[in-house]
Amino acid sequence: MSDVVERFMRYVQVDSQSNPANEEQTPSTPTQHNMARLLGEELRSLGAEDVVVDEHAYVTASIPASAGAEDLPALGLCAHIDTAPDAPAANVKPHIVHYEGGDLVAGIVDGKPVVTTPEQVPDLNQFVGQDIVCTDGTTLLSADDKAGVAEICSLLARIQDNPNLPHPTLKIAFVPDEEIGHGAELLDLERFGATWCYTVDGEALGEFNYECFSACQANVHITGVMVHPGSAKDVMVNAITLAGEFDALVPAHERPEHTEGREGFYHPISVTGSASEVTLSYIIRDFDAQSFERRQQTLRDIAAFMNARYGEGTVAVDIRQQYRNMAEQFADCPQLIDYALEANREVGIEPSIVAVRGGTDGAQLTFRGLPCPNIATGGYNAHSIREFIPVHSLELTVDLLEHLVAKFAR
Repeated sequence: MSDVVERFMRYVQVDSQSNPANEEQTPSTPTQHNMARLLGEELRSLGAEDVVVDEHAYVTASIPASAGAEDLPALGLCAHIDTAPDAPAANVKPHIVHYEGGDLVAGIVDGKPVVTTPEQVPDLNQFVGQDIVCTDGTTLLSADDKAGVAEICSLLARIQDNPNLPHPTLKIAFVPDEEIGHGAELLDLERFGATWCYTVDGEALGEFNYECFSACQANVHITGVMVHPGSAKDVMVNAITLAGEFDALVPAHERPEHTEGREGFYHPISVTGSASEVTLSYIIRDFDAQSFERRQQTLRDIAAFMNARYGEGTVAVDIRQQYRNMAEQFADCPQLIDYALEANREVGIEPSIVAVRGGTDGAQLTFRGLPCPNIATGGYNAHSIREFIPVHSLELTVDLLEHLVAKFAR
């Protein structure tokens, strides 16, 4: 096994799933501390300086610059240590499949194969004859984002073996709870000390992201009027019925299942309550700032319409901003984009700029003043028991990072 594959296989077996039900605490799960402590020890063994593992499971460290690059601005590399709550993530059992074409079988569960077809992931046709790391079909793989963690650590291993590889001072950050919207929120940027940064948290090789959704969460609180159902005529207002009415007024063709590319959406993610009171939660996403504001206003307008019909205070909308489209912030540092595209081409990857239909730690960091586009890891089917990553993609990403950091050393 190459260094990066060995690290990846080892890291994914450490349970570090985040939990949205505990989002008021960072990290949201105690298991993330285990991953953070492991990475603290890894970084020390790789010659990193100023290694800190803090009480919130943030791991930071510095790698000294190569000769002649000591006075150049420091470059950050960031990945997240948590895994998504969308599928089981404990007891991950990674294994390598030599892919011969057709369906990629991750494992057999209850007598049925867990497969990814070339129709589902056309890129599979590129990997015929290659080794692919898969789950056993019962859990996600955790390539999102332990592939990024392993790729960064393998780059540091190369630098430790050959300190003359050109690189500026590197600032490393491994952060918790990215999957539930916190991520780099508590990273002390002044102490971190990077001038620019890249997250390593993308998907297919060659995809490069410096544009993402703007995002918010809307919680719709609906208050009903309850009386005995035997005497409810013209008195009862059932909050469950009103929740269905509210959702029916949200544009149906603007849901995730009907959108793609640069199209935004409304996505209902949870409903809780009773006939007396219901909370209906949505996430809102859009690339365009004006359209993003329009979507938020649409929910407020639906609430106003229903309040006019059922009485003021029946429906209230509370909107919490999450992150913004980071593309708004790169006018003053176009080299971050140019260098990433050049590094891809230098290792034989034809890059494509993709407006990511999601968010990364980079969006938050960028708006906090640390410009931070996103590099691909090579993974597929994130947040799924069908998640996989080709071995060659893991290895090639380390090559890409080596070429990328060299550009900041000149």
